[in-house]
Amino acid sequence: MTKHRESWRVVLLGCLLLFTVDQIALAHSAIATSQTPNIAAAESATVLDGVHTRLESASTSILSEPADAVLIRTKNWQWHRYLKHALNLPDWLDLGMEQRTRFEVYDHPWRTVQPLGQTDPQIQQRSRVRVGLNRGPFKFLFEGQDSRVHLSDLSEFDFLNTTIRNEYDILQLFVSATAKNVFGTGLRTDVHIGRLTMDFGGRRFIARNDFRNTTNAFDGVHWQVAKDQIWRLRAFLTEPVIRDEIQLDEQSQRFVFWGTYVETDYLSWLRLNVYYFGLNDQRFSTLNLQRTFSTFGGRLYSHPQTGHIDYEVESAWQTGRFGNTDHFAHFQHINLGYSFDLPWSPRFLIHYDYASGDRNPNDSQSSGFDTLFGARRFEYTATGSFGPFFRSNISSPGWRVIFIPTPGWTLQFKQRFWYLATSHGAFAGSGLRDTTGESGNYLGHDVELRIQWKANENVELEAGYDHWFKGSYFDRLPASAGLPPGGNQDTDYFYILTLFRL
Repeated sequence: MTKHRESWRVVLLGCLLLFTVDQIALAHSAIATSQTPNIAAAESATVLDGVHTRLESASTSILSEPADAVLIRTKNWQWHRYLKHALNLPDWLDLGMEQRTRFEVYDHPWRTVQPLGQTDPQIQQRSRVRVGLNRGPFKFLFEGQDSRVHLSDLSEFDFLNTTIRNEYDILQLFVSATAKNVFGTGLRTDVHIGRLTMDFGGRRFIARNDFRNTTNAFDGVHWQVAKDQIWRLRAFLTEPVIRDEIQLDEQSQRFVFWGTYVETDYLSWLRLNVYYFGLNDQRFSTLNLQRTFSTFGGRLYSHPQTGHIDYEVESAWQTGRFGNTDHFAHFQHINLGYSFDLPWSPRFLIHYDYASGDRNPNDSQSSGFDTLFGARRFEYTATGSFGPFFRSNISSPGWRVIFIPTPGWTLQFKQRFWYLATSHGAFAGSGLRDTTGESGNYLGHDVELRIQWKANENVELEAGYDHWFKGSYFDRLPASAGLPPGGNQDTDYFYILTLFRL
């Protein structure tokens, strides 16, 4: 065990040295400073020397709206296409590349799939290439992604699955058609057919994963109709892509996902989302793994403004069948924030999440909330190989403070307390469960420090540290629960990443 810890400390030191070298190199070759708008943040600082002059015209060029512009967040497609400019490609042809490398490590694992309780260091790499044709109302997009992991010995004792590894695969491949003024009404409509990635609303139930090393994708049809920035209606019918670590990903006709989503933006202080998602998952021959869910929900929120209180409230309810039992579950979220008009633009938030859990695995009622295809990192903890907390059987208050000391830099500090919603239910994602409830429900609390530097849309560096003070639940678990040796001890998690786009 001591030898294993020493090995990851050496790796960590090496990664820190590489990070320092990268940062020095970037200081001599930064090529632009434009930055996606951030609350209380100004534009990035003036760039340094290097190749800026040669590429100045590229940094001021306007990128044609790609085929997935209405499907995902702007940050995932809007950056300067230096490679395209260097090759002197026409405006209607899009070419972009992205590479992210992240080193991460944590100790004292708690999952039952890591029975030796060993420290797990990993280098996760995610590479993307996108080629698009944006000419007239009809568009085409191909996006390939390669997600792989290093340092892991690929044994059963490391945490490794399709949320981390998915080598050489097709992330998006679709055609779209757009009409920007349907019959002179001022309405815009878009249709997408093929393999897609999607972000919806707060991204808690459908998301194009950001921090995670692999990405959700869907084969099917997406349609939207919208009125300027005032409202839009989205609908989709898809088969979720089933990821495979090595082989090409596939879909199944026995796995169907569909839904509608309405967004309104009439008032700056009151924005409303209303949605319905349907899921029918009959892939498994074992009856108790089959799912047929309907998820109904709504979201009210306001955008942050300096000197004002902002808020977000989301409520979702699930009905249907899980195996041969009736399913009824719910999820509740609330946060309140305030952005101060002070140096470093401090922003303070308080959060609370509740997701119901299943009280008895042997009764006729299933009540564990299913988060569908949502993202967690932006308000819980880092995911990747860490990510201990899910939107299922959880009750969690917390707070967060965000600083912007200088344009391009962001500091965050957060603390959250974690409880099981029901002590009889499973600790989701861990394999741990005490059906007697005698272990209690206190999972502990975690504190996290996160530092981000965004030189521009093309270069980002980030580092973070999380300490999870484990609660009494882990000390009280019976031996039969399968907690790895040392799993009741506090867990330290550290990561550092670089992101480059061309």
